[in-house]
Amino acid sequence: MRIAIPLTQGRLSQHFGHSEQFLFVDADPEQRNILGKEVVAAPEHVPGLLPRWLGEHGVNVLIAGGLGARALDLLTASSVTVVTGASQADPEMLVASYLSGTLEGGANGCDHSGGSCND
Repeated sequence: MRIAIPLTQGRLSQHFGHSEQFLFVDADPEQRNILGKEVVAAPEHVPGLLPRWLGEHGVNVLIAGGLGARALDLLTASSVTVVTGASQADPEMLVASYLSGTLEGGANGCDHSGGSCND
């Protein structure tokens, strides 16, 4: 399983489309452990690019603070499990919580009516 978390200044970014980096975590969901991790610079913000880019990186799960409806639709159409409303906790703690089944999403953190969280 590959989990992605958008980052800004090393923490969970509340604005998916404007994150600086992505943490990619390879994990064994049965053993609930992290096998490897990699931080990659986010590509330039272009509407519709991030969902495709995440797919090219083999992402199965996205843990996000917030993202727009278009990005959510594109990700779920690609069979990516999306958890929105995650807190700005340490990214590795978010992954550990997800693997243990205790990560709780909340309200989608994208509150921009102009769509700047979209993707």
